[in-house]
Amino acid sequence: MALIIPLRGFTPSIGPDCFLAENATIIGDVTMGSECSIWFNTVLRGDVNTITIGDRVNIQDGSVLHTLYQKSTIEIGNDVSIGHNVTIHGAKIRDYALVGMGAVVMDDAVVGEGAIVAAGAVVLSRTIIGPNELWGGAPAKFIKMVEPEKAREMNQKIARNYLMYSRWYDQPATDE
Repeated sequence: MALIIPLRGFTPSIGPDCFLAENATIIGDVTMGSECSIWFNTVLRGDVNTITIGDRVNIQDGSVLHTLYQKSTIEIGNDVSIGHNVTIHGAKIRDYALVGMGAVVMDDAVVGEGAIVAAGAVVLSRTIIGPNELWGGAPAKFIKMVEPEKAREMNQKIARNYLMYSRWYDQPATDE
C-alpha cells in the first residue's frame, strides 16, 4: 500500500479509480483527480505547499514533485504524462502535455497545453513553454511546433495506456 502521510493539517485527497504503487509516497497538501496513476518510487511532497493534479495523469516511476515554501505550487492539468525519473519543482503543466524521462521542470515554469518537454531537458525557473511546442536540451530551448491534434491524441493514448497498466495490478494473480 502507498505511503500516504497527513502533514501540517493536510491529508492527501485521492480521486476515484486512481492507482498508487505500493511504494509511492504522497504527503500533505496533494489533491488528485480521477483515474490517475502514481508509479513505483514516486514522491509527491505537498509538505511545504500545494500540489494539484487533474484527471488521467500518470506520474511514472522515480519522479519527484515538490515546491518552494510559501512561494510556488504545482498544478498539473488533465491527460498529462510525467515520464520516469522526472523532477517537477513548483511548475505548472497544462492539459495534454508530456514531460519526458529524466527531465527537470523548475519553479514558476509553465508547460503549455499539448507541449512536449524532451527527455533529459532542464526547463529553468520562469520559462514559459507555449501550447504545442517541443522543447529540449539543458537548458531547454524551443525546437519546433507540434501539431495540436497529434499532441492531444498522443497524450490521451498514453494516459489510456497507463490507466490500462494500472488496472493490471487490481487483477488476481494467475499461474499462467
